[in-house]
Amino acid sequence: YKALSPFTNEKTPSFYVVPSKGIFKDFSSGKGGDSITFLMEVDGLSYVEALKFLAQRYGIEVVEEEQTDEQQEAQNKRESLFILLGFAKDRFVDLLWNHEEGKSIGLSYFKERGFTDESVKEFELGYTIDSWDDLLKQAEKKGYKKELLEEAGLVISKEGGKVYDRFRNRVIFPIHNISGKVVAFGARTLSKDKKQPKYINSPETELYNKSRVLYGLYQAKQEVRKEDNIYLVEGYTDVISMHQTGVKNVVSSSGTALTEDQIKLIRRYTENVTVIFDG
Repeated sequence: YKALSPFTNEKTPSFYVVPSKGIFKDFSSGKGGDSITFLMEVDGLSYVEALKFLAQRYGIEVVEEEQTDEQQEAQNKRESLFILLGFAKDRFVDLLWNHEEGKSIGLSYFKERGFTDESVKEFELGYTIDSWDDLLKQAEKKGYKKELLEEAGLVISKEGGKVYDRFRNRVIFPIHNISGKVVAFGARTLSKDKKQPKYINSPETELYNKSRVLYGLYQAKQEVRKEDNIYLVEGYTDVISMHQTGVKNVVSSSGTALTEDQIKLIRRYTENVTVIFDG
């Protein structure tokens, strides 16, 4: 089989797949290998992640070494945090589209910024209503424990037992990891109260280390490989605005100073960086 390269922006096909040998070769970039290598290159997966993805897709059982109780407990906890953060994201999205306050304040703000419905949905943007415990109540109804909510950075516990939502009355920007799972949230206030910080983010958790994450990379990674260049901007809205105009190889350092880990993450996809910071 012959096709245009998924790694470079070419007009003449130079990408070949040979099913009988189980290999591919891309002459425009020099990349080649088997199906596992292909997934590692295209989606930026690790070797183990690529194996698991293929096994799941084709119904192949992956037998792993038996874990110790401590390893199993740690894995179960990480999976629980991913599920909880996904639940929170779904709640914020639902409030944006279906709650009167979400529609009149949150959705109106995104439309004022020029975001289309498609962009709002692609980046899974959301809203939190003006309530101290909306998410807390919804999560408890589903059986999630306060301790897990706190570990996920979704609630804050004060001395004396008071627990309340971290994000209230704000538009929400979910932060995804490279495989598209939500690991954290950024939230912008729409209040004119100057005592409130404009942006607040999830605290560092077992799943989220801000120095190792780039906002928008999940949505940008294939285009970055194709263009062999990445635009680095400051904020969430910069990423979405550029993405919407067709410039999709764009990520944000989310207001933090650029770190070595973020640079290493970029280098998995390209060595060419165009920096567009404010000022």
